[in-house]
Amino acid sequence: MIRILVLTSLVALAATPAAAIARYQSETLDCGQAQAILEREGAAIFRYGSKRNPSLTLYDRYVLHGGFCGWDEYAANGWIPTRDDPRCFVRVCKPKVFHEDPF
Repeated sequence: MIRILVLTSLVALAATPAAAIARYQSETLDCGQAQAILEREGAAIFRYGSKRNPSLTLYDRYVLHGGFCGWDEYAANGWIPTRDDPRCFVRVCKPKVFHEDPF
């Protein structure tokens, strides 16, 4: 009985996807470093201060390409502020728009 319980637990554990994703403060990185993080990890969360209200922190999940987005998303062009570039090019997942078929 214990053997079955242990085996079931191991199978359930192996089937669970890893949920960890690295978080970085983009304004402490060079643009090249931010892009290298995406090359290495595929996806990361970059945080940065709001231009309109410096007390607010903005963040989003940025990706290397559309393969890191959900089936109903695509990789859109985006920009984040970095130490050396206020508009460092990255990609961010955006929802696809599905138009209703009128027929």
